[in-house]
Amino acid sequence: MRHTISVLVENEFGVLSRVSGLFSGRGFNIESLCVAETIEPKVSRMTIVTSGNDQIIEQILKQLNKLVPVLKVIDFTGVDTVDRELVLVKVNAEGDGKQEVLRLVDIFRARIVDVAPRCCTIEMTGGEGKVMAFLQMLRPLGIREVVRTGKIAISRGM
Repeated sequence: MRHTISVLVENEFGVLSRVSGLFSGRGFNIESLCVAETIEPKVSRMTIVTSGNDQIIEQILKQLNKLVPVLKVIDFTGVDTVDRELVLVKVNAEGDGKQEVLRLVDIFRARIVDVAPRCCTIEMTGGEGKVMAFLQMLRPLGIREVVRTGKIAISRGM
């Protein structure tokens, strides 16, 4: 089962290496990882997506809580959250393909951020399902390149 884990850490040199080393050292896979400074400059938030059974996730959470630069660990599984991902897609846009690209950009509420004679770059944000559906629809047009941020998440309310 996939889990989204939020980890608040001290914003200092080597923290990312220690957290990623914890995963690699124990053979756990990180499916996506996003890190950025919070409203407090000395604290960063990592959003980690990983998979595993309950025993593996429990082990990951315990090990994360033991790391010295880790301030707080939250498993968002079963928690009401808002999550998003940013994707930049460079896609062919020639001839009839231009109209199809424009139609898909409108349907998915995306935005064209760069245009070249034979292609364009599109920015889109949304949940993982929306991102995957958008990429699936663009695939027949000829995707040249894709860059994704990975999931970020925050709990609702409070």
